[in-house]
Amino acid sequence: MPSPTARLLAVATATALLSVGAPARAEPITPNTPVSSGPNAFGPLATCYGGAVRSYFETGRYGGSAGQYRTTTRCRDINVRNASVYATEACVIFVDKTSACNYWTYLPANSGWITVATDVKDGVNFRVRFENLRYEYEPLIAYHAF
Repeated sequence: MPSPTARLLAVATATALLSVGAPARAEPITPNTPVSSGPNAFGPLATCYGGAVRSYFETGRYGGSAGQYRTTTRCRDINVRNASVYATEACVIFVDKTSACNYWTYLPANSGWITVATDVKDGVNFRVRFENLRYEYEPLIAYHAF
């Protein structure tokens, strides 16, 4: 199944071909590849996710915490993508203010990007906590964009 980034790239390429009549050049986008906004209408979306970081837990167990991270100017929100074969829940802990979660957000297996905290100021320190519905032997893999 193609990723949302691949579909987005395909739409952008097709649009360029139809409007200009010449082939568009595109390079693959990976979660850790920075992307410039340029004239592409999809630039702001790609730029936010372009700086994503990966969390990996050998076994998912009942969950775990990732980070400490600091919000940047790339995204207005904190976004998480679950790349695991099972669903999980995630919350954000703003470590300078509290040790408690903001609220739990459900992340289906192999999800797209989902916002777990909205309108977060730049320079805020946080962790992402995961909680699984049962003990998981498979790895928990997530990407965070902030």
